[in-house]
Amino acid sequence: MDPSSFLLPNSLQNAAVLTVVLAFAGYLTTFLSARMLARRKDKLELVNRRLNEFYGPLYVASQAGNIAYRSLLKKQGKTQSFPILDDEMKEWVLWMTTIFMPLNDVREKIIIEKAYLIVEEQMPHCLLDFVTHVVGYKAVLAKWARDDYSERRSTIGWPPEFDVYVERSYAALKAEQTRLLHSAPWRLYHRLVNRKGR
Repeated sequence: MDPSSFLLPNSLQNAAVLTVVLAFAGYLTTFLSARMLARRKDKLELVNRRLNEFYGPLYVASQAGNIAYRSLLKKQGKTQSFPILDDEMKEWVLWMTTIFMPLNDVREKIIIEKAYLIVEEQMPHCLLDFVTHVVGYKAVLAKWARDDYSERRSTIGWPPEFDVYVERSYAALKAEQTRLLHSAPWRLYHRLVNRKGR
């Protein structure tokens, strides 16, 4: 018997086994890569929803409110709005009814209708404090509508941690969005998807 005849089947067997192993490894790599990309895509979609529907609008309305508030204080030559003096009341009512309350209403609506998009597992207390602050001002504005100016401010004070929370959360989500958009696997996925679309 020729010794090479024993080697040939072994070589073929080894080649067949190697082909199966490489095919399985390729399949496993493709499967894991697709799974990783799908997870990243889902994460990015959630981050985008949180930014577009909750934290982005909340951030913009909060920044606009803060700029307007500082502008009013500067106009009045004050560093804080309290106390509201009698000669400042007309200006305060104008700014509250045309600027501050519309912005508060926007933020309140976002918090109430889009609360499912908050990052935390529990509702942050500062968001609840903000909503109760706005509700308190609604009672004050209702009195003003009846020409009763005995109350000048909401009985529920402004939650100072609200602006910090909104700004911190917005910045963290923008950083996560940037990380997800600019990672190597994500860029590769977009190249593959764009190539398939051609």
